[in-house]
Amino acid sequence: MASGGGYGDPNQKIDYVFKVVLIGDSAVGKSQILARFARNEFSLDSKATIGVEFQTRTLVIEHKSVKAQIWDTAGQERYRAVTSAYYRGAVGAMLVYDISKRQTFNHIPRWLEELQLRGHADKNIVIILIGNKSDLENQRAVSTEDAKEFAQKEGLFFLETSALEATNVEAAFLTVLNEIFNIVNKKNLVAAENQGNDNPATLAGKKIVVPGPAQDIPAKNNMCCRS
Repeated sequence: MASGGGYGDPNQKIDYVFKVVLIGDSAVGKSQILARFARNEFSLDSKATIGVEFQTRTLVIEHKSVKAQIWDTAGQERYRAVTSAYYRGAVGAMLVYDISKRQTFNHIPRWLEELQLRGHADKNIVIILIGNKSDLENQRAVSTEDAKEFAQKEGLFFLETSALEATNVEAAFLTVLNEIFNIVNKKNLVAAENQGNDNPATLAGKKIVVPGPAQDIPAKNNMCCRS
């Protein structure tokens, strides 16, 4: 499991870099989720993201240093063509909707299709569905059950979060990053085994920018439906 650790040490040796994209409609709280994870901040005066921004945070997962490179893509329709290029190379994705705005949930299949079918990201990308703004329970327009059902059908992880109250934001990122780490670790072990014992240390100490996870993603049932 990952340890939260600090918010970045410039002198730290990096073992892995994982690119994760935040996608979903405008104003669902993607930038707030990123600010909460990367800097533990929340701003009530958040402006719409223009184009694409990214932030990083370094964590330790199973004694390895992992830099999470989180890309925040603008939700506005007119930026879709611009942001599509930034999906390329992503090994994780967070599909975000607002639990108080049904339309943002209804658009999730379209975002998922864009992610999966246009070849922007790795085809075995680790995806989590996020119902943000769980602090607006009295304005809820999307039931937890509806979202769970969709996540199960599509094979996605699922969590409800509140960037405002810092609820489940860390857990959502760690779910994705741990899953990517496990897949990549498995891939490296297989590669090492295939290589035989001629040079067993070749994977040690290298900085690896991961182009994509291994071919099989472990069953998500155990994590899919936490809320």
